Amino acid sequence: MQKIDIEQVPGGVTPPPIRVGEAAIDQAAIAQEMQYHPADSAGDARLKAARALVVRELLRQRAGQLGLAVDEEAEIEASIAALLERELDVPEPAEADCRRFHAAHPERFSEPTRLRVRHVLLAAAPYDPKHRDGGYRLGERLIGELQETPQRFTELAQRHSACPSRDDGGELGWLVPGQTVPELDRALQHLPEGLHGRPLASRYGWHVVSIDAREEGRELPFEEVAEQVRHSLREQATRRALRHYLLALEAAIGVEGIELDDDSASALMQ
Repeated sequence: MQKIDIEQVPGGVTPPPIRVGEAAIDQAAIAQEMQYHPADSAGDARLKAARALVVRELLRQRAGQLGLAVDEEAEIEASIAALLERELDVPEPAEADCRRFHAAHPERFSEPTRLRVRHVLLAAAPYDPKHRDGGYRLGERLIGELQETPQRFTELAQRHSACPSRDDGGELGWLVPGQTVPELDRALQHLPEGLHGRPLASRYGWHVVSIDAREEGRELPFEEVAEQVRHSLREQATRRALRHYLLALEAAIGVEGIELDDDSASALMQ
């Protein structure tokens, strides 16, 4: 796993010490924890790592108060799990609540639209205008050739595509939302069957795209997704309960140098 480089604090200012009760969270431990909390910057990763360690220490100390603590580091997770099982009250969602949630969020419980796609990737970096322009013009030329002789798609993919799918004639198979980069994914969802009349842009370059088949998604009835709906509501309830529980521990045990936020329970949920 790649570690995140530690940035210097602006102005050389030493970060404030972090304490949970009488226990200190040192900067070396935070630096080691950062590799498990990827973020847009080292500062954000450091903050996430520090909060995760504070949460862990709060739970460890509470487990100790209840006689659930263990000496072995490897067994701390088991003591935390036993603590949460004992003290966290998460009500089971009622069927009426599940049905209301399903009705309010039909898109979350639907079969996605599936597309069978072929493409030719004409590679060009986003900040290389010369190659972007040349790639677009080549894409237009290939589309013109394919409009006259569609059977040449495999040949042209093998000759021009920078995607490994060129070995299969540009075949990507059946795709559902989320299986390609977002900018291409959004465009594909709105295309009808057939060869698209212009190249589509992505961070990788330009794509000559053919939609060979399209299967529209459908909303699934509650009976088919009842357990999935119940799991979603249970997860929401667990996240809220964890948030309130951690805030109560923060107030009772005391935390200095950092504040917990609404996402402080995320690491536990994962």
